[in-house]
Amino acid sequence: MSPSVSRRQLLQSSLLAGSTRLFCMQPPSSTQWLAGTARAVITPDTPVWLAGYGTKRVPDGKLHDLWIKALALVTPDGHRVVLITSDFQGVPRSMSNRVFTRLKERCQLERSQLMFTFSHNHCGPRLGDDLIDYYPVDPAQEALVNDYTNQMVERTVQLVEDALANLSPATLHHGQGQTTFAVNRRNNREADVPDLLARGIALAGPVDHSVPVLQVSRPDGSLMAVLFGYACHPTTLSFTTWCGDYPGFAQLELEQAFPGCAAMFVNTCGGDQNPLPRRRVDLCEKYGHMLAEAVREVLRTPLQIVSPGIRTAFEEIQLPYLQVITRPELEMLQQDTNSLKARWANRLLKQLDAGQKFESGSPYPLHVWQLGTEVTWIGMGAETVVDYALRFKAEYGPGTWVMGYSDDMLAYIPSRRVWEEGGYEGGSNLFEYGRPALRWQGDIEDRIAAGIRRLHSQLNTDNSP
Repeated sequence: MSPSVSRRQLLQSSLLAGSTRLFCMQPPSSTQWLAGTARAVITPDTPVWLAGYGTKRVPDGKLHDLWIKALALVTPDGHRVVLITSDFQGVPRSMSNRVFTRLKERCQLERSQLMFTFSHNHCGPRLGDDLIDYYPVDPAQEALVNDYTNQMVERTVQLVEDALANLSPATLHHGQGQTTFAVNRRNNREADVPDLLARGIALAGPVDHSVPVLQVSRPDGSLMAVLFGYACHPTTLSFTTWCGDYPGFAQLELEQAFPGCAAMFVNTCGGDQNPLPRRRVDLCEKYGHMLAEAVREVLRTPLQIVSPGIRTAFEEIQLPYLQVITRPELEMLQQDTNSLKARWANRLLKQLDAGQKFESGSPYPLHVWQLGTEVTWIGMGAETVVDYALRFKAEYGPGTWVMGYSDDMLAYIPSRRVWEEGGYEGGSNLFEYGRPALRWQGDIEDRIAAGIRRLHSQLNTDNSP
């Protein structure tokens, strides 16, 4: 024992830690919600490359810090959930599973009680084996990424513990606004969009311009947190400067407008949506302001209260590949002119040489959370296209949020329509995400919809929290 630390100090520290754990687990004594927030900076202090585009992307500075935030909610019956939001491009399963395991051990939180979302910001850092073949990296860069990822596992676990330790009485309200900068990139050529907008010509393709908002208020009426969503890629910027893109600017603006409030963004289903026009910081700031103003407009209107109560369901379904890649096919691709595809082929051949066998599909995370009787959150992994939000909101009614980019950044998740059309989001591009196949099976939407239906039915037939 260090002579500078007395037994009394150690005892006091132990009692404080114990009381924190007990407080995290005890149910509230009143009939209202308990809520707690926490945040941490995740801007790397080492030259970890920026993620999201397949080039050598060494950081050259920052416009503002990147953040990870947590919102913990506890009901009068003691049921707890924690939603994590972050400015990461993509959180791989290899990282998020470590977080979930640690939180089960340290906070007794089950997988159904946790959602780990990421904005899909392309001016954020690489993590673990996300987009493993995208980058022409060397061992030194991989070591930096591994060290940074390990730090982020610890930081995320601590963040959740802090949010649970910060619980205090709260009321929840929800509403919905709108903003219009998201454009369906499959149906509109980027170069054409400025002229079409200037001429007042309607853009083509499905979009979801809704801005769902959850307001978390303290007993004195001040904002503890505001959670909001939008369906759009954070790809306004493509440079090598740390920045949260339009969600980062929106969160900063809201936190400046409401001191003491945690502004938290979730990307709903923006897999086929881009902010257009783009490529300039002033446009990024403009879109952030448009989103923040949409949230403020919702907060100015009468909102619907969310009654205290949480019910959660989780399932990891299997999404089969159309056809698993074979050794002869990989050997033909070793020298492909697409360097990403060549890196992918060479890595998979090494796995085969080591005796590994490729799986016939991939696990896919699905969540359904019911907040009171008024709000339903549907959480889905990876890059979901907008059709999923439009479908599930129509099927499950008002108050339904559909959050893509949750738990695992495994690939684009096309709807049946997008799968049949092909193209970037629906075609033979799974190699970009390191999968041992080129396409999903065509029934991917049916499998996901059936999984959500099972979970939703479970919440309506199971009397347990």
